[in-house]
Amino acid sequence: MPYSIGQIIEILGCHCPNVAEGSTQIRHLLIDSRQLSLPDQSLFFALAGKRTDGHHFVPDLYSAGLRHFVVRRDFESLHYPDANFLKVDSPLQALQQLAAHHRRQFDLPVIGITGSNGKTIVKEWLYELLRDDYTIVRSPRSYNSQIGVPLSVWQISPEDELAIFEAGISKFGEMPAISKVLQCGIGLFTNIGTAHNEGFESENQKISEKIQLFHSAHTIIFSLDHTAVAEAVQALEGKQLCCWSKKNPTADLYISDVQSKEKSTLIKGMYRGQEQQIQIPFRDAASVENAIHCWLMLLFLDVPAQRIQERMKRLEAVAMRLELIEGPQNCTLINDSYNFDLNALQIALSFVDQQSYHPRRTLLLSDMYQSGLSREQLYQQIAQLIVDWKIDRLVGIGQAILILDKLLPPSIERSFFDSTDQFLQEFQQISFQNEAILLKGARPFQFERIARRLSRQVHQTVMEVNLSALTHNLHMYRQQLAPSTRLMVMIKASAYGSGSFELAKLLEAQRVDDLAVAYADEGIELRQAGIRLPILVLNPEESSFEQILHYKLEPEIYSMKLLQRFIEFTPPEQVVQVHLKLDTGMHRLGFEAKDIDSLVASLRGAPNVVVRSIFSHLAASEADQHDAFTQRQFDQFEEMYEHISQGLGCQPLRHILNSGGIARFPQYQMDMVRLGIGLYGIDGSGLLQPYLQAVHRLRATISQIKEVEAGETVGYSRSGKVVHPMRIATITIGYADGFLRKAGNGRFRVLLHGKEAPTVGNICMDMSMIDVTHIPQAREGDEILIFGPQQPVQLLADCLETIPYEVFTNISKRVKRLYFQD
Repeated sequence: MPYSIGQIIEILGCHCPNVAEGSTQIRHLLIDSRQLSLPDQSLFFALAGKRTDGHHFVPDLYSAGLRHFVVRRDFESLHYPDANFLKVDSPLQALQQLAAHHRRQFDLPVIGITGSNGKTIVKEWLYELLRDDYTIVRSPRSYNSQIGVPLSVWQISPEDELAIFEAGISKFGEMPAISKVLQCGIGLFTNIGTAHNEGFESENQKISEKIQLFHSAHTIIFSLDHTAVAEAVQALEGKQLCCWSKKNPTADLYISDVQSKEKSTLIKGMYRGQEQQIQIPFRDAASVENAIHCWLMLLFLDVPAQRIQERMKRLEAVAMRLELIEGPQNCTLINDSYNFDLNALQIALSFVDQQSYHPRRTLLLSDMYQSGLSREQLYQQIAQLIVDWKIDRLVGIGQAILILDKLLPPSIERSFFDSTDQFLQEFQQISFQNEAILLKGARPFQFERIARRLSRQVHQTVMEVNLSALTHNLHMYRQQLAPSTRLMVMIKASAYGSGSFELAKLLEAQRVDDLAVAYADEGIELRQAGIRLPILVLNPEESSFEQILHYKLEPEIYSMKLLQRFIEFTPPEQVVQVHLKLDTGMHRLGFEAKDIDSLVASLRGAPNVVVRSIFSHLAASEADQHDAFTQRQFDQFEEMYEHISQGLGCQPLRHILNSGGIARFPQYQMDMVRLGIGLYGIDGSGLLQPYLQAVHRLRATISQIKEVEAGETVGYSRSGKVVHPMRIATITIGYADGFLRKAGNGRFRVLLHGKEAPTVGNICMDMSMIDVTHIPQAREGDEILIFGPQQPVQLLADCLETIPYEVFTNISKRVKRLYFQD
């Protein structure tokens, strides 16, 4: 439902001099300048954060064709002659106000979901359970914030018959604005947990804040078994309450029995005096709770019991992440089987644009269902997205998608298949090489089969890299910095074993200021992958000078010998930027105080060699017992810096803080800080550790399980003594993968089905053995967790008598990296 600029001005009650109305119809609300695709139909909200300000991107957006902006400060009309600047006090509040107005135009049932855990899964399952009965609009992914909810609500169209939106908050005072936007009629409170505790004084305050989502709701669905939630809901006035419980028979839905079977769970209950039961294809407690929430919602909506039973059996695990995987022939496979609608397609295409360094882009797309649009309208919009996001080739699977053949320009290659089976049968005839491949398919088309075929078949052991967690950690460290402080991120050693291309792409998209690598070849690879950020080379070698100059890398200069060689190599007419390393006590690399006069003299004689920054490295920033030594480092650095800057007649950037220093010494942020291991969720100081998220998850699988009698031995050197009958599982990881021999003979315990399983015998090169005697449900093919969010990497580091840095960087290249974004 588009709006004219005049209508939006009236809705916002804002000032806009010299309105250029024309025939523009605003269909898209834009908050991220990197996601511009349809400039003539988009309205940009210049949101301001602590370190970024949307107003800075107005010139670039204007150059890209955008003409409509919501801003809080003036722009000179002389430079933007045909632009509309809607001036408001707060662009964020304007976004919420516009979305709230849009919501009021529709009289449809709106389900609002809040709580600490399960919101997204409950939303997705409700969509699956109800999509045959309604045309549904829902939050894309986990768009549940102050910004995400307005963008979700903006999707509502006249064709929609039901809306399902989730809402989350991270601190006190956020929910009232979200509630005004959402205006839900039916509320669902999942549960309460520890997430975002730092934003609230107590659990009760957090519940009280979340419950404000239901201000306009006539009905609230909840569990009596979450006592604090139940008490808060029951204290509300004028609401119809609908609850379930495993303990209280007076609940609307009383759960009388939960039977866990081999691959499913049977749940029995009484709903208002009537016996009911469902069976779900899951066994874990979280899935059972989420399913009961959905069950009660369907009962409240008067969905027949038989229909509920049939649909519950078909529930599938929600793929709550977008995965980036190494594909064949130097391809990158982006597998996104989460939401499948127009908005989700645009989000996925934006991710391809952000992460891909390939010259070619291919989209594998199935028929799209339940859009609420006519087939012609739907595929016209899909065609426009394919053009706007510069897709080179379309592979369409299904019947309806064939219409795109007539809608796409001749420059876009295309091929069509009736079914996934047909595509797989003819797979060998299709060439995939040096391209980004996006898979986006409706669930009935089983695109996971295509993903398996396209994934490069390598070692079963996988290290997952959570890009959402990494982004969270980046923002957490940014919150510690003054707005003017630059941020350099260390991605040396293949980004601590994570993969430098993929992380550099993400960091560039997140607008970090600089990157740092160990050696020139790492920087060259980033340049060849399209990274444009400044790149510091920490260990430049004389043999790499030519490449450093060619690829515009910035070397660290740490000695007079290295400086003289670099000056001699660099043509006088070529201006290059360097970074001076000072030794203030680390005694690894760097100029000492006695070198400064010679250093300044040499630099003054080479005006084409420009000092961009001067820095040093703290030896023990995380350890308070060494704070006196650290303070001496700060003092010495300041003294040496002043000497150099006065001698050069300029003031280069200063930086000395690493990850631990950022947390412990904010007064020494200077001009820039260097973020390393903290980005990956490890804070040696401990101050920020509770607020960081684990980025890595190393997993293996069980290859075989054997029954071993007492008196036998397991593994090389017969070091694994079997003193009683044991079930021994062989798993697909060994010391060649980075799971070192010190982890053997019971020194380390992996995680299997939530239980610890100790190693047995020596670790082998390619595999290891674990004791699963006490885990009867263990089966061949089961997943084993070495480290991850539920099993901190520090446990393995302690076992190996090392640090997380070494654990991460020891993970072999043969271990498959899988990148995903929640």
